[in-house]
Amino acid sequence: MMGGQELFGGPAYGLDRAAKGAALAAVLQELTEHHARNCEPYRNILQAYGPRPTGGVEDIPFIPVRLFKQLDLRSIPQESVFKTLTSSGTTGQTPSRIYLDAETAGAQSRALAKIVTDFIGPTRLPMLIIDHPSTVKDRRTFSARGAGILGMMTFGRQHAYALSDETMELDFDQLDGFAERHAGQPIVAFGFTFMVWRYFLQQLERAGRKLPFENGILFHSGGWKKLEDEAVSNERFKEAAAELAGFSRVHNFYGMVEQVGSVFMECEAGRLHTPAFADLIVRDPLNWAPLAIGQEGIIQVLSILPRSYPGHSLLTEDRGVITGEDDCPCGRLGKTFRVQGRIPMAELRGCSDTHAAQAS
Repeated sequence: MMGGQELFGGPAYGLDRAAKGAALAAVLQELTEHHARNCEPYRNILQAYGPRPTGGVEDIPFIPVRLFKQLDLRSIPQESVFKTLTSSGTTGQTPSRIYLDAETAGAQSRALAKIVTDFIGPTRLPMLIIDHPSTVKDRRTFSARGAGILGMMTFGRQHAYALSDETMELDFDQLDGFAERHAGQPIVAFGFTFMVWRYFLQQLERAGRKLPFENGILFHSGGWKKLEDEAVSNERFKEAAAELAGFSRVHNFYGMVEQVGSVFMECEAGRLHTPAFADLIVRDPLNWAPLAIGQEGIIQVLSILPRSYPGHSLLTEDRGVITGEDDCPCGRLGKTFRVQGRIPMAELRGCSDTHAAQAS
């Protein structure tokens, strides 16, 4: 990955605002120029912007994340495509297609490793995947769900799947065997939010079963829409995970297939964090001006990782609020924020919401 050593070379949350700002703006500006040279549709979009300032991170032009559903956006020749990711569009919707070369895929893997190991340490732990094995059958072309699972699998060992197959039934033989093999040991688990709730926690409750993962860490992401409809808050989710499976630590994270690797992890204080190599801006939907801490608007995400496609500055379809910068009680530096929900009329697109929409 060209440039960005100051941002990418150290800890995931080791840079404060002063150290991060100028370096991040310079790399993002270089990426803007790189993609303009190598991706004609992106170049045309920039020309439509007209003259623009080139000062700080807030001046980096953004494109709507939905464009990846409508245009073929890549900055590499077809023969350099190492892997193609597809987003989780609902039935009848065109998914996003994200083209990775080996360099970008490698940078995304290293970035995710920096983030996750900051929370679990450098040692790979026995891992429970709250999904079924066929989700990751094809290692070259992935859905967002498959890509998320495969990315997280690298931080575990002796993997076990909680669900038997596409019927989404709990595999109690697998679960009991995993619990017995790793009794009293630290373990890590991962699943998409709605699926963890519907197919793991609720099935445990209906079966009158509890699991002994008191030394376990649960990571989950995506698909809060259905849970909000069912009045399941983040707090209730964590309570159920502790009550039914014993999980002592539960971390939600915010991310999307269009910027794989630059995930925003929830810390022990309940705040979502921006790592050193990524940033987040909340913008006023009326004039797109950046908003101050505590003001709700539309989330823009920025990352130095996407080099094979112009995904370094994206306007999402989510509402959010910045909650602070360099002041989180957990001690990690960088901006913190919370996600308020989808903007009105935005497509239901969470990785696990897709399954919910297809199943309903």
